Amino acid sequence: MPKERRRSSTARADADARPSFARPPGAKATPPSSYPSQQPSPVRRRSRSREHSRYYSEGTSDDDDSWSELERRRRGDPPQPQRKSKTRPSKAKESPAVSPAKKARTRTDGRRYRESDDEHERRGQRERDRHKRKTSEPPIAYDRGDRDRDRAKYTSGSSANSGTQLLSSNALSKLNEKNELAEFDAKRKARKKGEKEYELLKKDLKQTHEEKKRKKNRDVSGAILEEGRSDQKRRRKGGGGGGYGSYDEYDEKRELRRETKAPMSKKKKWLIIGAIALVVLIIIIVAAVIASKNKKGGGGNSDDSGGAASSASAPTNDCDASDTPESAKGTLLDISSWLDTTDFNCTYTAETVGGLSLMGLNSDWDDSAQANENTPALNKQWQYGKVPARGTNIGGWLNLEPFITPSMFNYPASDNVVDEWTLCQKLGSNCARTMENHYATFITKSDFKAIKDAGLDHVRIPYGYWAVKTYDGDPFVEGISWRYLLRAIEWCREYGLRVNLDIHGVPGSQNGWAHSGHQGTINWLNGPNGDENGQRTLDIHDQLSQFFAQDRYKNVVAFYGLVNEPKMINMDDPSKVIDWNQKAIALVRKNGIEQQLVFHDGFLALTEWENTMKGVDNKLMLDTHQYQIFNLGQLKLSHADKINVACSGWTGIMTVSNNPSTGWGPTINGEWSQADTDCTPNLNNVGAGSRWAGNLNTDTGAGAVQVNTPTCAEPPCSCAMANADPSQYTDSYKRFLQMYAEAQMHSFEQAQGWFYWTWKTESATQWSWKLGLAAGILPEKAYAPSFKCDSDVPDFSDLPDSY
Repeated sequence: MPKERRRSSTARADADARPSFARPPGAKATPPSSYPSQQPSPVRRRSRSREHSRYYSEGTSDDDDSWSELERRRRGDPPQPQRKSKTRPSKAKESPAVSPAKKARTRTDGRRYRESDDEHERRGQRERDRHKRKTSEPPIAYDRGDRDRDRAKYTSGSSANSGTQLLSSNALSKLNEKNELAEFDAKRKARKKGEKEYELLKKDLKQTHEEKKRKKNRDVSGAILEEGRSDQKRRRKGGGGGGYGSYDEYDEKRELRRETKAPMSKKKKWLIIGAIALVVLIIIIVAAVIASKNKKGGGGNSDDSGGAASSASAPTNDCDASDTPESAKGTLLDISSWLDTTDFNCTYTAETVGGLSLMGLNSDWDDSAQANENTPALNKQWQYGKVPARGTNIGGWLNLEPFITPSMFNYPASDNVVDEWTLCQKLGSNCARTMENHYATFITKSDFKAIKDAGLDHVRIPYGYWAVKTYDGDPFVEGISWRYLLRAIEWCREYGLRVNLDIHGVPGSQNGWAHSGHQGTINWLNGPNGDENGQRTLDIHDQLSQFFAQDRYKNVVAFYGLVNEPKMINMDDPSKVIDWNQKAIALVRKNGIEQQLVFHDGFLALTEWENTMKGVDNKLMLDTHQYQIFNLGQLKLSHADKINVACSGWTGIMTVSNNPSTGWGPTINGEWSQADTDCTPNLNNVGAGSRWAGNLNTDTGAGAVQVNTPTCAEPPCSCAMANADPSQYTDSYKRFLQMYAEAQMHSFEQAQGWFYWTWKTESATQWSWKLGLAAGILPEKAYAPSFKCDSDVPDFSDLPDSY
């Protein structure tokens, strides 16, 4: 409010120095000459605090001196002479109407720029101080009461110039205060509304990259965007333009941020998600490395040494190839090119036996392990004929078979990819890496441990001649599968499993089927190149027999196979096979092989071998493969009859053949399955149908078969149940499958034993011991079946013979 003025001693006592609008009627004004000229006394200034700004900064004083006088009076200091200062117009008008709300200064019309002189600096500072006081607490009660009393002394409710009743200063102050509060509340409501509109606007707008980039350093309220003034919005940090700092949208936005936490931006969210994902990835990588190191350092004969870890982790090469000579770089001996080096010896060596590399092998070994308590350790003699072999094949691994790994043959029919030969032709230079990836991942160390845990004691390992060498025109990958064969034998050694070496594919193809490597015609001991390919096979056996005659293999390799499934019934001169067998036997014995030698029956009846090749060698074993599903007469039998054939029929022929006085002599079943149909996709050929459903038509060379009539016991015949997931099998069907498997096991154990076909498939449960065990259709331990052929066979009347 206006300060009290000190008057001259010559002034009249009845004169009123107040302005005319504030003097009572009839009061005489003091002439201007009655105020002597005075020099202004220095006034101490101090910054106004925020708590005084709402009451003293606008409308309660004409200049800054009123504040100094009030402070002086409150402290009790003597009055000081004051210079008349220029007064500011009063906010209140001479009207009983409510004063209009003060128009808020916007950024556009209220912007000031700081000048370089001191006067502008002080004025700008006052404005900023006044702005800061708006949100602070009210002044102390003493100051407010003192101010009200002074206002009452110098104000009047009447005017000499108007007949209208004026508001008192106190009332005007309260009115202004009320208006300011109403204005502030209105701004706050508008701000909140703008915030909601802004959030809705953000969701609907599809901003361009430039707009998003420009938005990073700008805060724009919804209201400003609607008014088209977004380009006027700027952020300041006390620099030019902030001299008078009006209370605009930016200030409201800043206050709102103090009250509510701003939502997290999308960019920040993605950064956080990315950081979390990176941490998880690092943890996984570190865990994999640690697992790999632990696996490589396990060694020994422990059942738990890295078995499970090897199948769970990807192929790794942790070998140091620094000792590899330049002459070996880029060859099969360059260990840096090996996809997987788990349990391989990384030391370079060019040493060979029989022309075959020892690279990857350790110089020592241990044959003290045993598969289970029912079998002797490897360094103890197995009494074949008294103790049956219970084993499994690991088919479809070192030589491919389409029904075992159908994913590798998933090509259009026009590509004619039906076997490993045509697959490598299709893949070209990529075949080597594709095949090694399959070798390194399809069968791992954990599989051999699981084979032991399943109560099995032998492993038949099929491989192709291309593990040793290839010939002109062969598309096969040469040599890579050789080291995986050697490592598999070492893993068998570690778990006490005895090995049956089975050369499954020979040059020219011995049967024309896909699993020989090349589907089509028989060109081994048959056809224009038959003799040449027969000799090539003998040359390969020359190398193989020298290698496996080493002392390290005398205990772990129990069977040495000559050739798998030569299809003698389709050859021009089957006797050539018998002659070749005798040459091969003499060759491998000369090279030091002492193990059991295995030759196949050539799909001739076992009785036809009774007087053939007798006396050639005292450690020969006749190999037969019995499958009911490839025999149309047996395929259409009922479930009960299939079990009866497996028991009474096969038990009889195996017993007769295994006895030298009634048959050929030692006989073993090298392949069989619990599948009771031939419905498995790709079993008969890639994309071919089945005998069971009556839609089989294979017209490829020696494998040509055509069956157009369903062969189940009760047509129409369906493959739905046979190819279903085992979780969909009925209890009766699962009971039949296990009994059917155990009946075959019992029959084959009346001779030298058996090898199941096969250990693992991608999806064919009835052809996989591993999957069948998990499905509950095979005994938990191979040496402890629940059914034997002297038990009663149910009629399975609740199980349809057509599915």
